Amino acid sequence: MNGPDKHDGSAPETTVPSPQPPVKELFAPPAQQGHERRSPIPWVIAGAVVLIAAALILALSRNTKPANPGGAGLAAADPYAVSLPISHLRMSRAGSMAGGQSTYIDGQITNQGSRTVTAITVQVAFYGFTGQMVQKATLPLNLVRTREPYVDTESVGANPIQPGQTRAFRLILDSVPESWNQNYPKIRVIQVAAQPASK
Repeated sequence: MNGPDKHDGSAPETTVPSPQPPVKELFAPPAQQGHERRSPIPWVIAGAVVLIAAALILALSRNTKPANPGGAGLAAADPYAVSLPISHLRMSRAGSMAGGQSTYIDGQITNQGSRTVTAITVQVAFYGFTGQMVQKATLPLNLVRTREPYVDTESVGANPIQPGQTRAFRLILDSVPESWNQNYPKIRVIQVAAQPASK
């Protein structure tokens, strides 16, 4: 005899797996897309910008003065330099805040021309005992603004030199060569900015 049937007639349970997201392959090639034609205009514009920038750099490099005007010697004097005689030179030395020695060249410059001078660049040349130049410095000439309680200088542009005026100046050098012959250095005015005198 068969025992009681424990089957209640319902369908047997089945487990349905949940759907898995698609797995992306790390090194799978990108999906092929339709090849779209790109416009050449951005490349033309970029090329034009590069050419303009190169032309500007070339033009500016030709207009800038060399770092060492005159090369191994002194640069040519400015045409207006004949109207700016330098006189009453004196030299002195003093310790600097950095612990070194600064050399001062004081003097006077007179504007014998007809223009108002707004900037002056000079070259200072030191010579050795054999007559060879042993040091050259190119620097702006600064005017003495006040001497008390200490010497203070300002650019020529801050207080231009009018025709007929004589002004005191000071040049400051960080060092002079040991082989210097102890004579006053040669000072040459190599660049002058001037404008018509105001009436």
